[in-house]
Parts: sequence; structure tokens; C-alpha cells
Amino acid sequence: MQDAVQRVRVVIAEDSVLLREGLTRLLTDRGHEVVAGVGDAEALLKTVGELAAEGALPDVVVADVRMPPTHTDEGVRAAVRLRGEHPELGVLVLSQYVEEQYATELLASSSRGVGYLLKDRVADVREFVDAVVRVAGGGTALDPEVVAQLLGRSRKQDVLAGLTPREREVLGLMAEGRTNSAIAQQLVVSDGAVEKHISNIFLKLGLAPSVGDHRRVLAVLTYLRS
Repeated sequence: MQDAVQRVRVVIAEDSVLLREGLTRLLTDRGHEVVAGVGDAEALLKTVGELAAEGALPDVVVADVRMPPTHTDEGVRAAVRLRGEHPELGVLVLSQYVEEQYATELLASSSRGVGYLLKDRVADVREFVDAVVRVAGGGTALDPEVVAQLLGRSRKQDVLAGLTPREREVLGLMAEGRTNSAIAQQLVVSDGAVEKHISNIFLKLGLAPSVGDHRRVLAVLTYLRS
């Protein structure tokens, strides 16, 4: 999907022309290709469909949650539909606020290649571009605020009652898309300690080794689907 420099092909769906052009500039300045920019959900679906028909499906779609004509949930609805039609397509949605219903619906639709970021996060250029690349490669990218709200809801429902406070902290960082090394740096512990915590999380959430490499994302989805 990506070459040696992790170059990705992106479709941007954002009704604000200024923001759409800004996102395009951020990505192209860092060597990525924005193959199309559209202003509404209908155009997004049409554009991705045409690219797929040409055998040129993009690596990732970056879409606003709220888009014309009603500015409610058109963007995330289109994202969920695209993931259903093209499971290999990465989808990263942007939102002004944390909207649990939309985040849960998007993330529960697949175990890989999804992301949900607040628009304020775009101000951190490196973090935003890294998130786009990570989602394009099949990883996850969740805004810390999204994780905090969803994790908080899960605690109320006792979904994670069997996890220790440290294990819940590790799970939250996993949900943000951080690697084991990044988690270790954040918590100031060794990589081995992080691996042990993650193994315990998998065990307590009933995620057997047979489910393969997707256990990391499934651990997050366990509470998102509750």
C-alpha cells in the first residue's frame, strides 16, 4: 500500500474549502498524494466508487463527521458505508467535538484501518500526518479525548472491571494507536513491562492468540461495542 517512504494516496472530504486546502497542503508537502478533494458525502461516495472502478482505490479517506446538506452525520455515515464496500480502505474521520455515538459506530464497523480525531489535533502537523499514514497502513488512530470518554463509559458498565488501573491506562494508550515502545516511554516503564500488561489485557478480555495480530484492536473494540 505504501512505498519505502510511506507515501499514501488520500481522498479528503471536508466542506470548508479553507480546511480542505490546508489538509491537502499538509499532506502533499510531506510527500503524500491527495488524489481528490470533495465537499460533501455524496461526492465522497461517488469519487471513491469511481476510483475503485478504475483499480485506483485510495489508501485512506479523511472525512469530516458533519457534512452538507444537514451537517449532522453525513460524513461518518459515508465512512461506514465505504468501509462496508471496501474493507481494505482506511478511514480517518475528523470532528469538532467528541461524539461517542459516531465514534463507536465507525470503530465497531471494523477491527483495522480506522481513526477518529478532533480537528484541534490537526494543529499538530506531525501527529496528524502520522495518524493518516497509520490508518492507511491498517492501524488505528484515536484522539486521546475520544479514548477518555469511551473508556470512562466502559468503566461505568464494568466492561473493564477485571483490569488493573495500569492495564486500563495501557489499553487507553493502545487505543490511541501508540506502539509498545511509545507506551513504555509515556509510562516510563520498560518495553517488557508493557508487553506483560498487554498480555494480561488480552487474557482478561478473552482474546486468544488464535485471533492473530488483530488482538490489539479487538481489545479496544471490546469496550467500544459494549
